[in-house]
Amino acid sequence: MPLETRARSRHAAEPDLRLPPPFTPVRLRELGDAFEHAKAIAPEQGAGTLVYVGRFDLAEFAVVVEPDEPLRLARRVFYAGMVALADALSSHAQPETEITFGWPDSISVNQGLVGGARLAWPQGTSEDDVPQWLVFGAMIRTVSMTDAEPGLNPLVTALEEEGFGDGLSNHVVESFARHFMVAIDSWQESGFGALASNYLARLPVEQGLRRDIDVNGDLLIRRMGKSGVDREALVPRLAEPAWRDPVSKGPRT
Repeated sequence: MPLETRARSRHAAEPDLRLPPPFTPVRLRELGDAFEHAKAIAPEQGAGTLVYVGRFDLAEFAVVVEPDEPLRLARRVFYAGMVALADALSSHAQPETEITFGWPDSISVNQGLVGGARLAWPQGTSEDDVPQWLVFGAMIRTVSMTDAEPGLNPLVTALEEEGFGDGLSNHVVESFARHFMVAIDSWQESGFGALASNYLARLPVEQGLRRDIDVNGDLLIRRMGKSGVDREALVPRLAEPAWRDPVSKGPRT
């Protein structure tokens, strides 16, 4: 899943992110939609394009990749993005901070939802076709904008409430870019298994249960004492992100 770059022109304002090669940042104003904008420009701008929104209460961004595998396999880049996002948060967290996943797309800090991720590919791409592009997008709530007292709803939170530093939105994006490169390199060098194990380790622990990720990205569940394998399909879940409020278009509150 190489992040191949190519020459491209930019019409966005001068970015204020410090990203490693091969990423090229595109900054949107506060009301922009990083995920939709990345999908719109992906065919022209190509791999390594990282679109982000300049706001303080959310770390909102989307990155374009150009896979070299059929869609049914390439879709697993979603897990690389999730691992990178969790590792990015861990790098800024206080000691003992718990960062976990709700399969497949939600991210919680100390058991409070802070956001999650999405994945898109060109419409009409068949499972056996190599997609022209994939877009991994994420939103992380850095500051709560509600009037509720911190901790009143333990099921949702913001990074500020969990001991993260101020002005973290851009730092999360920058850290994600670095950790995403590490995740992709690990996948290429050691295979998908190590990356899958990293992801699965952040799911809630359940006794007598073993989880695996299939080659098409589905979650496989084996239960102690049972011979069958339960399958949770990835694609339908990506179509309706559990963490996202369809009205506010941000993390659920």
